Amino acid sequence: MDWVRGGKLGHGSFGTVNLAIPRSRNAQIPPLMAVKSCGVSRSDSLVNEKFILDELRDCPEIIRCLGESFSYENGEKLYNVLLEYAGGGDLADRLKSDERLPEFEVRQYTKDILEGLNYIHKFGYVHCDIKPQNILLDKNGGAKIADFGLAKRAGREKMGVFGCELKGTVLYMSPEMVASIEQGPPADIWALGCVVSEMVTGAPAWRCSDVAGLLMRISGGADVPEVPGNLSDEGKDFLEKCFDKNPSTRWTAEMLLNHPFVDGDQDFDDCVTLKDRQKYVVSTSPRCPFDFPDWASSVTCSITSLPPSDFTLDPDSRLRPESNSTISPAERLRELVTVDRNFDWDADDWMTIRL
Repeated sequence: MDWVRGGKLGHGSFGTVNLAIPRSRNAQIPPLMAVKSCGVSRSDSLVNEKFILDELRDCPEIIRCLGESFSYENGEKLYNVLLEYAGGGDLADRLKSDERLPEFEVRQYTKDILEGLNYIHKFGYVHCDIKPQNILLDKNGGAKIADFGLAKRAGREKMGVFGCELKGTVLYMSPEMVASIEQGPPADIWALGCVVSEMVTGAPAWRCSDVAGLLMRISGGADVPEVPGNLSDEGKDFLEKCFDKNPSTRWTAEMLLNHPFVDGDQDFDDCVTLKDRQKYVVSTSPRCPFDFPDWASSVTCSITSLPPSDFTLDPDSRLRPESNSTISPAERLRELVTVDRNFDWDADDWMTIRL
């Protein structure tokens, strides 16, 4: 694929990310892409990421890989992985702009992330670095998991403070990950809980600036992140399932997808404040002239009184009183639109007109 490098978007775990534009239009290639690049000599992790993304290519909640290429730039040979471009930025930027999100939005993002994690885990992989910076948002408001630079096969290696190098982001590490136990799918679920808490409060789940002290809190005792008090009961229960210190009893992604926090209809009034409702309200198109909601127009009606209910309309007069009207509203409307014409209302050849 022939493409042109655009502006810088940021850094991944093992590469720089830029916009990319294809030189020629193709129905199979989007007009905008992202390209993650690094020097060939240090491209092992990026090659591994490309391999994993190819295996996970059929999941819409995971950023798609569009191809790979090599290039020579500024005297260095680069390995490039072309990726789907998510135009909504990442979840971390979303939190910076709004600090905390309304719960109905948290539920939707959480469900998308769970769909992606369930797919990842079923293929035998662990992401190992779930955090807001690695959750990308598309232009339709959906969430997609990105940056598989630390991803690995479940059960392949152990990591911890002693012996092996500790990889990942400390604020989102699970107790078993810090305590040198094999890192598996439950570690991603713990990290998801930290992300959900951060979406609700606008701040990291752990309130600790000392890394060594934080590692001790995560790995030792019964200490877990505080569950936000402004979260619904369903949300609190969901986080308790994520923050189970025992990875063997912690709920899986598949189990959490059936949790009421993300599954089924939500009560709009229970999880959206008035301010949020005004900002995010979604209306449906009216089906008739009388179907507009009472907030649809601010124009004040100039009619101060209505004609008596026994008035009707015929071809010879405007409003004529009836001494004892028994005409139904439907019949009155038919008189209004047909005047002195006779129509067969039961005919089969009527044409529906939509305005």
